[in-house]
Amino acid sequence: MLIKREDLRALIDKIHNTGKTVVTTNGCFDILHVGHVRYLEKTKTFGDYLIVLLNSDKSVRSIKGPSRPINNEMDRAEILSALRCVDYVVLFDEDSPRNLLDEMKPDVYTKGADYTMETLPEADIMKKNGTRVEFIDFVAGKSTTKTIEKMKEA
Repeated sequence: MLIKREDLRALIDKIHNTGKTVVTTNGCFDILHVGHVRYLEKTKTFGDYLIVLLNSDKSVRSIKGPSRPINNEMDRAEILSALRCVDYVVLFDEDSPRNLLDEMKPDVYTKGADYTMETLPEADIMKKNGTRVEFIDFVAGKSTTKTIEKMKEA
């Protein structure tokens, strides 16, 4: 379910008041593939509620260039929301979810295993807020960039 950023703190407080945990991750999730699905399913195992922080179209263009995203933010949010493992989706316009993560103070935050605590841009916020960080291995050969390249070759 897509929720507004301004409603996020109240939602997290409600979840915490019931003794449940919040796990979050972030990304563009432009062309959803099996690597994304497995990553999100694994992320959900670390908490009771999975909140996906989704880069808005503006944010994706800033990070990936003017030809991206392929799918607009509302389509991407709806597709993510349809996954059993995803409880909520929140859009953000910044290039990084740092401010949103600092507002949220999730119990657990996941990133791909290509990061470490030393290279994670949000590490200081995670440490400050006592958020546990879990790194998840990628599915070999599965990426949006590779999917786009394959489509161009076809």
